[in-house]
Amino acid sequence: MSHEPTRKAKIFSLANQKGGVGKTTSAINLAAAVAQLGRKVLVVDSDPQGNASSGLGINVAKMEQHLYHCYVNKADVTQAIRQADQAGNLFILPTHIDLIGVEVELIATAKRERFLSELLEPLLPTYDYIFIDCPPSLGLLTINALTASDAVIIPLQCEYFALEGLSQLVRTIRLVKNSYNQRLVIEGIVLTMYDRRNRLTHQVAKEVKQHFKKQVYNVVIPRNVRLSECPSHGQSIHQYDSRSVGALSYLNLGKEFINKQKEMNQ
Repeated sequence: MSHEPTRKAKIFSLANQKGGVGKTTSAINLAAAVAQLGRKVLVVDSDPQGNASSGLGINVAKMEQHLYHCYVNKADVTQAIRQADQAGNLFILPTHIDLIGVEVELIATAKRERFLSELLEPLLPTYDYIFIDCPPSLGLLTINALTASDAVIIPLQCEYFALEGLSQLVRTIRLVKNSYNQRLVIEGIVLTMYDRRNRLTHQVAKEVKQHFKKQVYNVVIPRNVRLSECPSHGQSIHQYDSRSVGALSYLNLGKEFINKQKEMNQ
């Protein structure tokens, strides 16, 4: 009788210390696309702004336990997880503005960069993929996320200053790799807010591809009104308007992501 191999989730951080690059939008909608394609997915909202939580319809104010409580040892992580879709493939570990206090509370703690890694360890057999939405900074919460991750996905908006902060982020990733997490790699760069009519968009895309070559995903995420509307309805783009350009783009990104994982496992 053959035993199924134990499933072990692969963990990805979506990180960029520059705000407004489509990081949370990508975390929610890439996760939702991968879930729609039949994988079991957990989103970890590690940004104190809690936009991934509200964007997936979670009212954290009514919850007794969320990521902050897990960090400060008051909650069992499984108690805080909520289902975020009807099919039962997409789940979220929500957060609250209280999480902002974690950086201060952990500062004197031993192994303070490994808290999230230890929190997620018992969940690994349950999911195929875990996506962590990082805050737009390179503080302790982001370092915890990078230390817990197998790889980083960098959402990058096609705008003039996009490349400016990228070298700083790459330096931080290298630092975490050398100090805390040898397996950490850059999985890929997702070009967001892509406007085909804009010459600058093409210029930024060309420059990023010259630097990062095959690490840049082929699928780009366009500027799309429906994408900016869906979080206020507490829905992923696939629930909100599955026929929109934004939904199709993230679905295609999900397919490219899964194919890349298959190739790496061969």
